[in-house]
Formats: sequence, structure tokens, C-alpha cells
Amino acid sequence: MNLGIKLLVAEDDPNMGMILKAYLTQKGYTVLLATDGAAAISTYNSDDVDACILDVMMPVKDGFAVAQEIRRVDKRVPIIFLTAKTLEEDVLKGFEVGADDYITKPFSMEELLARLNATIRRSFDDGKPDKNIFHMGKFVFDYGHRTLAYEDKEPRLLTSREADLLRLFALNFNQVVERSSALQKIWKDDSFFAARSMDVYITKLRRYLKDDPSIQIVNIHSVGFKLTQVHE
Repeated sequence: MNLGIKLLVAEDDPNMGMILKAYLTQKGYTVLLATDGAAAISTYNSDDVDACILDVMMPVKDGFAVAQEIRRVDKRVPIIFLTAKTLEEDVLKGFEVGADDYITKPFSMEELLARLNATIRRSFDDGKPDKNIFHMGKFVFDYGHRTLAYEDKEPRLLTSREADLLRLFALNFNQVVERSSALQKIWKDDSFFAARSMDVYITKLRRYLKDDPSIQIVNIHSVGFKLTQVHE
């Protein structure tokens, strides 16, 4: 397992939260702890989170609502629910809102770790060369090195913000990324000035992608953007 993964743990019970953080940190994870749903969303938006463990019953916003907001931004990040709710309808709802796994309380730490490792392995090693390598039409985008390569041309070196924005679109290929979600995820700000800045960066990315006309960043009116492949 690739340790050093940044893990969001949302748990409103302070004792359980500290136990989870201590155990998973000892196992090599970097753990960001939130004690309610709003804090969980804020933490997710302000950090580059690789996986999430969400308690279902939390104040302000429950785990289901948190998962729905995360899924609007990222369709692939692993999400595991922890809950005392064992009814079939609750389990089904968990999977409907985007869970990768659903663990009922009480549970052993060893079971949690095994399920977390398995979920991350499936997510990151699902036949794709790397989480940060994206093949888009005739382009190869290497997020780790911030390069966008087109066939045999010299790869273009992207700025950090260009790379972050393109990666967000690539992670959600053929899915709509809401404007407000992109602003919070990349700019940590949804002001008018941040929105104007994002429009400038999208214009730059569109210019970089012109070599392959089938790969386009499409405006979705009043909603956001979608990176997609257009077949004529």
C-alpha cells in the first residue's frame, strides 16, 4: 500500500476521532480530523485529500450530505462510511450517495484498516497507470511533473494552478464540475476576482488543448464546465 496518503476522517465523537487518528497515523496515513459535517467539507476543500472516512451521524451535516458534496467535485476519491445504522435502507442509501464501503459499529481497527487499504487499492490500481497520469485523446497529462504532452511534440510545462485545474477536470472526465466547487477546491475562494482568474486559466487550458480538437472544455451554462471528448 502506498502510504503517505492524506486521509480525511470525519467523526463527531472526540474520543473515537482521536483513536482513529492515532491508529491510522501509526499505520502511515496522514490524517485530517473533522468533528462535524461542515468542518469535513471545509477540510476537503482546503486540502488535497486522497480518501475519506465519514461517520454518518454528525452535527451540522450528516455523512450522506458530506459525501454528496464531495462527489460533485470528485467522482473517484474513495469514501468509506462508519455508522451504527444497520438497516438495509441506510446501507443502500450510503452506496447510492457514492460510498465505496460501509462499515457498521462496533468494528475492529484491523478490519477498518484492511477495508481502507482494499478500497484505496481498487481506486488507485484499477487498470490506470497512475492516479496522476491521464490519457486524453492524443494528450498525456502527467500531473506529478506538471506536463502536457501531445504526440512527439516537446511536453508543455504547466503552472501549478494550471495543473491543479486540469487534474480536477481530468478526474471528472465527461462529468460536470460545478463552477463553485472548482473555485473552492483550487482557489479556496468563490469571490468575483477568483472567478475571473479561473476563467483566464480555462482560456489558457483550451489554447493548450487545441492540437487535438476532439478534447474540449465545454461550458455548461450557469453550472460549470466539463472536460470531454467530442466525436464527429
